[in-house]
Amino acid sequence: MENNDMSFQNRIDLSSLKEAVENIKKELGKIIIGQEDFIDLLLVALLSDGHVLIEGVPGVAKTITAKLLAKTIKTGFSRIQFTPDLMPSDVLGTSVLNMKVSEFEFKKGPIFSNIILIDEINRAPAKTQAALFEVMEERQATVDGHTYKMGKPFMVLGTQNPIDQEGTYALPEAQLDRFIFKINVGYPNLEEEVLILKTHNERKGTLPQTMITPVLSEADLLDYKAKVHEIKVEEKLLHYIAQIITKTRNHPHIYLGGSPRASLAVLAASKAFAAINGRDFVIPEDIKKVLYPVLRHRMILTPEREMEGMTTDKVIEMVLHSVEIPR
Repeated sequence: MENNDMSFQNRIDLSSLKEAVENIKKELGKIIIGQEDFIDLLLVALLSDGHVLIEGVPGVAKTITAKLLAKTIKTGFSRIQFTPDLMPSDVLGTSVLNMKVSEFEFKKGPIFSNIILIDEINRAPAKTQAALFEVMEERQATVDGHTYKMGKPFMVLGTQNPIDQEGTYALPEAQLDRFIFKINVGYPNLEEEVLILKTHNERKGTLPQTMITPVLSEADLLDYKAKVHEIKVEEKLLHYIAQIITKTRNHPHIYLGGSPRASLAVLAASKAFAAINGRDFVIPEDIKKVLYPVLRHRMILTPEREMEGMTTDKVIEMVLHSVEIPR
Protein backbone atom coordinates (compact mmCIF):
# COMPACT_ATOMS: atom_id res chain seq x y z
CA MET A 1 0.00 0.00 0.00
CA GLU A 2 2.68 2.45 1.08
CA ASN A 3 4.80 1.83 -2.05
CA ASN A 4 1.80 2.47 -4.30
CA ASP A 5 1.18 5.77 -2.53
CA MET A 6 4.75 6.88 -3.15
CA SER A 7 5.02 5.72 -6.80
CA PHE A 8 3.10 8.62 -8.37
CA GLN A 9 4.14 12.25 -8.56
CA ASN A 10 3.03 14.45 -5.64
CA ARG A 11 1.52 17.84 -6.53
CA ILE A 12 3.37 19.30 -3.56
CA ASP A 13 7.07 18.65 -3.00
CA LEU A 14 7.15 17.10 0.47
CA SER A 15 10.65 15.62 0.27
CA SER A 16 12.29 18.34 2.42
CA LEU A 17 9.47 18.12 5.01
CA LYS A 18 9.82 14.31 5.21
CA GLU A 19 13.62 14.68 5.51
CA ALA A 20 13.24 17.24 8.33
CA VAL A 21 10.90 14.87 10.20
CA GLU A 22 13.41 12.02 9.80
CA ASN A 23 16.23 14.28 11.07
CA ILE A 24 14.22 15.23 14.16
CA LYS A 25 13.43 11.56 14.83
CA LYS A 26 17.10 10.68 14.42
CA GLU A 27 18.13 13.33 16.95
CA LEU A 28 15.47 12.25 19.47
CA GLY A 29 16.44 8.60 18.88
CA LYS A 30 19.85 9.33 20.46
CA ILE A 31 18.08 9.62 23.82
CA ILE A 32 14.46 8.47 23.54
CA ILE A 33 13.98 4.74 23.08
CA GLY A 34 10.71 3.54 21.53
CA GLN A 35 7.79 6.00 21.89
CA GLU A 36 7.48 6.24 18.06
CA ASP A 37 3.74 7.01 18.19
CA PHE A 38 4.31 9.70 20.86
CA ILE A 39 6.97 11.41 18.74
CA ASP A 40 4.87 11.13 15.54
CA LEU A 41 1.91 12.76 17.28
CA LEU A 42 4.09 15.56 18.68
CA LEU A 43 5.39 16.30 15.17
CA VAL A 44 1.86 16.17 13.71
CA ALA A 45 0.67 18.62 16.38
CA LEU A 46 3.62 20.91 15.65
CA LEU A 47 2.76 20.96 11.93
CA SER A 48 -0.97 21.38 12.69
CA ASP A 49 -0.35 24.41 14.95
CA GLY A 50 -1.86 22.53 17.88
CA HIS A 51 -1.21 22.21 21.62
CA VAL A 52 -0.71 18.83 23.28
CA LEU A 53 -1.71 17.34 26.61
CA ILE A 54 0.63 14.49 27.62
CA GLU A 55 -0.50 12.04 30.27
CA GLY A 56 1.54 9.28 31.85
CA VAL A 57 2.98 8.05 35.13
CA PRO A 58 6.23 9.65 36.35
CA GLY A 59 9.41 8.45 34.66
CA VAL A 60 8.14 7.56 31.17
CA ALA A 61 10.07 10.45 29.51
CA LYS A 62 7.14 12.86 29.03
CA THR A 63 9.07 15.97 30.04
CA ILE A 64 12.43 15.03 28.51
CA THR A 65 10.83 14.17 25.13
CA ALA A 66 9.05 17.54 25.03
CA LYS A 67 12.27 19.37 26.00
CA LEU A 68 14.38 17.53 23.43
CA LEU A 69 11.80 18.12 20.67
CA ALA A 70 12.11 21.85 21.36
CA LYS A 71 15.91 21.50 21.23
CA THR A 72 15.76 20.08 17.67
CA ILE A 73 14.14 23.32 16.45
CA LYS A 74 16.01 26.64 16.39
CA THR A 75 13.36 28.43 18.39
CA GLY A 76 12.55 29.72 21.88
CA PHE A 77 11.70 27.32 24.71
CA SER A 78 10.44 27.88 28.23
CA ARG A 79 9.29 25.60 31.01
CA ILE A 80 6.70 26.43 33.68
CA GLN A 81 6.15 24.20 36.69
CA PHE A 82 2.50 24.53 37.71
CA THR A 83 1.82 24.55 41.46
CA PRO A 84 -1.33 25.24 43.55
CA ASP A 85 -0.06 28.73 44.51
CA LEU A 86 0.84 29.83 40.96
CA MET A 87 -0.78 33.13 39.95
CA PRO A 88 -1.76 34.27 36.43
CA SER A 89 0.98 36.94 36.58
CA ASP A 90 3.58 34.16 37.12
CA VAL A 91 2.59 32.83 33.69
CA LEU A 92 1.64 35.93 31.66
CA GLY A 93 3.93 38.52 33.26
CA THR A 94 3.24 41.71 35.14
CA SER A 95 3.47 45.50 34.85
CA VAL A 96 6.39 46.96 36.81
CA LEU A 97 6.98 50.61 37.65
CA ASN A 98 10.04 51.94 35.86
CA MET A 99 11.38 54.60 38.26
CA LYS A 100 13.50 56.30 35.56
CA VAL A 101 10.55 57.26 33.39
CA SER A 102 7.85 57.00 36.11
CA GLU A 103 5.79 54.69 33.93
CA PHE A 104 4.64 51.10 34.17
CA GLU A 105 6.25 48.72 31.72
CA PHE A 106 5.20 45.16 31.00
CA LYS A 107 7.65 42.39 31.92
CA LYS A 108 6.71 39.36 29.85
CA GLY A 109 6.21 36.05 31.67
CA PRO A 110 7.49 32.61 30.58
CA ILE A 111 4.46 31.99 28.33
CA PHE A 112 6.03 34.45 25.86
CA SER A 113 8.17 31.89 24.06
CA ASN A 114 7.70 29.50 21.14
CA ILE A 115 7.50 26.03 22.63
CA ILE A 116 6.25 26.12 26.22
CA LEU A 117 6.37 23.05 28.44
CA ILE A 118 3.92 23.24 31.34
CA ASP A 119 4.77 20.50 33.82
CA GLU A 120 1.89 19.12 35.88
CA ILE A 121 -0.60 21.43 34.22
CA ASN A 122 -3.45 20.14 36.43
CA ARG A 123 -1.83 21.46 39.63
CA ALA A 124 -2.70 25.14 39.18
CA PRO A 125 -6.06 26.61 40.30
CA ALA A 126 -8.86 27.77 37.99
CA LYS A 127 -7.69 31.40 37.89
CA THR A 128 -4.30 30.42 36.46
CA GLN A 129 -5.87 27.90 34.06
CA ALA A 130 -8.16 30.67 32.82
CA ALA A 131 -5.08 32.77 31.99
CA LEU A 132 -4.18 30.11 29.40
CA PHE A 133 -7.56 30.21 27.60
CA GLU A 134 -6.90 33.30 25.47
CA VAL A 135 -3.22 32.47 24.99
CA MET A 136 -3.88 28.96 23.67
CA GLU A 137 -6.81 29.81 21.42
CA GLU A 138 -6.00 33.28 20.09
CA ARG A 139 -2.19 33.31 20.42
CA GLN A 140 -2.32 36.54 22.42
CA ALA A 141 -2.49 37.71 26.03
CA THR A 142 -4.39 40.71 27.37
CA VAL A 143 -2.79 42.27 30.46
CA ASP A 144 -3.93 45.60 31.99
CA GLY A 145 -5.97 46.40 28.88
CA HIS A 146 -3.05 45.84 26.47
CA THR A 147 -2.97 42.93 24.04
CA TYR A 148 0.37 41.23 23.37
CA LYS A 149 0.74 38.84 20.42
CA MET A 150 2.61 35.56 20.73
CA GLY A 151 5.47 34.80 18.36
CA LYS A 152 5.44 32.02 15.75
CA PRO A 153 5.63 29.09 16.19
CA PHE A 154 3.61 28.86 19.42
CA MET A 155 2.93 25.51 21.02
CA VAL A 156 1.93 24.54 24.57
CA LEU A 157 2.89 21.07 25.81
CA GLY A 158 1.17 20.24 29.10
CA THR A 159 2.06 17.15 31.13
CA GLN A 160 -0.03 15.49 33.82
CA ASN A 161 0.16 12.39 35.99
CA PRO A 162 -3.03 10.25 35.95
CA ILE A 163 -2.35 8.54 39.29
CA ASP A 164 -1.46 11.28 41.81
CA GLN A 165 -4.70 13.19 42.37
CA GLU A 166 -3.71 14.93 45.61
CA GLY A 167 -3.49 18.71 45.11
CA THR A 168 -4.70 18.56 41.50
CA TYR A 169 -7.54 20.38 39.77
CA ALA A 170 -9.52 18.86 36.88
CA LEU A 171 -8.88 20.94 33.75
CA PRO A 172 -12.03 22.76 32.56
CA GLU A 173 -13.69 21.21 29.48
CA ALA A 174 -13.21 24.46 27.55
CA GLN A 175 -9.46 24.25 28.16
CA LEU A 176 -9.22 20.55 27.29
CA ASP A 177 -10.91 21.36 23.98
CA ARG A 178 -8.04 23.71 23.14
CA PHE A 179 -5.55 20.82 23.05
CA ILE A 180 -5.45 19.18 19.62
CA PHE A 181 -4.27 15.89 21.19
CA LYS A 182 -4.22 14.08 24.46
CA ILE A 183 -1.37 11.57 24.24
CA ASN A 184 -1.20 8.69 26.70
CA VAL A 185 2.40 7.66 27.27
CA GLY A 186 2.79 4.07 28.47
CA TYR A 187 5.62 1.95 29.84
CA PRO A 188 8.32 0.61 27.49
CA ASN A 189 8.39 -3.11 26.70
CA LEU A 190 11.21 -5.41 27.93
CA GLU A 191 13.48 -4.92 24.88
CA GLU A 192 13.08 -1.13 25.06
CA GLU A 193 13.75 -1.16 28.82
CA VAL A 194 17.03 -3.06 28.21
CA LEU A 195 17.98 -0.56 25.49
CA ILE A 196 17.18 2.37 27.83
CA LEU A 197 19.55 0.93 30.45
CA LYS A 198 22.21 0.24 27.82
CA THR A 199 22.20 3.72 26.24
CA HIS A 200 22.05 5.39 29.67
CA ASN A 201 25.05 3.35 30.77
CA GLU A 202 26.99 4.25 27.60
CA ARG A 203 26.30 7.99 28.03
CA LYS A 204 28.41 7.94 31.21
CA GLY A 205 26.71 10.97 32.75
CA THR A 206 26.54 13.09 29.57
CA LEU A 207 23.46 15.33 29.78
CA PRO A 208 20.84 14.40 27.13
CA GLN A 209 20.34 18.05 26.08
CA THR A 210 23.99 18.37 25.05
CA MET A 211 23.64 15.46 22.61
CA ILE A 212 20.83 17.07 20.58
CA THR A 213 21.60 19.28 17.58
CA PRO A 214 18.98 21.72 16.21
CA VAL A 215 17.99 20.50 12.72
CA LEU A 216 15.01 22.70 11.81
CA SER A 217 14.81 26.48 11.49
CA GLU A 218 11.73 28.58 12.35
CA ALA A 219 11.43 29.70 8.70
CA ASP A 220 11.44 26.11 7.41
CA LEU A 221 8.88 25.07 10.04
CA LEU A 222 6.52 27.88 8.96
CA ASP A 223 7.04 26.85 5.32
CA TYR A 224 6.17 23.20 6.13
CA LYS A 225 3.04 24.29 8.02
CA ALA A 226 1.91 26.18 4.90
CA LYS A 227 2.50 23.04 2.81
CA VAL A 228 0.36 20.96 5.19
CA HIS A 229 -2.58 23.30 4.50
CA GLU A 230 -2.29 22.36 0.80
CA ILE A 231 -2.70 18.61 1.41
CA LYS A 232 -5.71 17.31 -0.55
CA VAL A 233 -8.75 15.90 1.27
CA GLU A 234 -11.52 14.37 -0.85
CA GLU A 235 -15.09 15.34 -0.04
CA LYS A 236 -16.03 11.76 0.88
CA LEU A 237 -13.34 11.91 3.61
CA LEU A 238 -14.81 15.15 4.96
CA HIS A 239 -18.14 13.29 5.19
CA TYR A 240 -16.34 10.41 6.94
CA ILE A 241 -14.92 12.78 9.60
CA ALA A 242 -18.29 14.51 10.07
CA GLN A 243 -20.13 11.18 10.43
CA ILE A 244 -17.70 9.95 13.10
CA ILE A 245 -17.88 13.16 15.16
CA THR A 246 -21.69 13.34 14.84
CA LYS A 247 -21.98 9.73 16.07
CA THR A 248 -20.03 10.61 19.24
CA ARG A 249 -22.75 13.17 20.05
CA ASN A 250 -25.55 10.60 19.77
CA HIS A 251 -23.81 7.60 21.32
CA PRO A 252 -25.65 6.01 24.29
CA HIS A 253 -22.39 5.67 26.28
CA ILE A 254 -21.44 9.34 25.83
CA TYR A 255 -22.70 12.29 27.87
CA LEU A 256 -20.70 14.88 25.88
CA GLY A 257 -19.48 14.21 22.33
CA GLY A 258 -16.96 15.87 20.04
CA SER A 259 -17.43 19.55 19.11
CA PRO A 260 -16.93 21.13 15.65
CA ARG A 261 -13.46 22.05 16.96
CA ALA A 262 -12.83 18.29 17.23
CA SER A 263 -13.80 17.85 13.53
CA LEU A 264 -11.40 20.62 12.53
CA ALA A 265 -8.66 19.06 14.68
CA VAL A 266 -9.13 15.67 12.95
CA LEU A 267 -8.94 17.40 9.55
CA ALA A 268 -5.78 19.38 10.38
CA ALA A 269 -4.02 16.44 12.06
CA SER A 270 -4.84 13.93 9.29
CA LYS A 271 -3.36 16.35 6.72
CA ALA A 272 -0.17 16.65 8.80
CA PHE A 273 -0.04 12.85 9.20
CA ALA A 274 -0.22 12.43 5.42
CA ALA A 275 2.54 15.02 4.99
CA ILE A 276 5.02 13.36 7.39
CA ASN A 277 4.44 10.13 5.46
CA GLY A 278 5.33 11.92 2.21
CA ARG A 279 1.79 11.94 0.79
CA ASP A 280 0.03 15.03 -0.55
CA PHE A 281 -3.44 13.54 0.05
CA VAL A 282 -5.26 12.11 3.07
CA ILE A 283 -6.33 8.45 3.29
CA PRO A 284 -8.82 6.95 5.80
CA GLU A 285 -5.91 5.44 7.82
CA ASP A 286 -4.63 8.97 8.59
CA ILE A 287 -8.05 9.88 10.01
CA LYS A 288 -8.24 6.68 12.09
CA LYS A 289 -4.72 7.28 13.43
CA VAL A 290 -5.51 10.75 14.78
CA LEU A 291 -9.07 10.10 16.02
CA TYR A 292 -8.07 8.62 19.37
CA PRO A 293 -5.74 11.43 20.55
CA VAL A 294 -8.13 14.09 19.16
CA LEU A 295 -11.27 12.72 20.83
CA ARG A 296 -10.25 10.97 24.06
CA HIS A 297 -10.11 14.17 26.16
CA ARG A 298 -13.08 15.85 24.49
CA MET A 299 -15.69 13.19 25.24
CA ILE A 300 -17.34 12.57 28.61
CA LEU A 301 -18.74 9.12 29.36
CA THR A 302 -22.12 8.70 31.05
CA PRO A 303 -21.62 8.10 34.81
CA GLU A 304 -22.95 4.51 34.51
CA ARG A 305 -20.44 3.57 31.81
CA GLU A 306 -17.59 5.24 33.69
CA MET A 307 -18.42 3.19 36.79
CA GLU A 308 -18.39 0.03 34.66
CA GLY A 309 -14.79 0.79 33.62
CA MET A 310 -15.60 1.85 30.05
CA THR A 311 -13.06 4.22 28.45
CA THR A 312 -13.45 6.89 25.77
CA ASP A 313 -10.94 4.94 23.62
CA LYS A 314 -13.30 1.92 23.61
CA VAL A 315 -16.22 4.12 22.54
CA ILE A 316 -14.12 5.67 19.73
CA GLU A 317 -13.39 2.11 18.54
CA MET A 318 -17.15 1.30 18.58
CA VAL A 319 -17.93 4.45 16.61
CA LEU A 320 -15.21 3.66 14.04
CA HIS A 321 -16.66 0.17 13.50
CA SER A 322 -20.13 1.63 12.95
CA VAL A 323 -19.12 4.08 10.20
CA GLU A 324 -18.38 2.76 6.71
CA ILE A 325 -14.89 3.52 5.43
CA PRO A 326 -15.02 5.47 2.13
CA ARG A 327 -13.48 3.71 -0.84
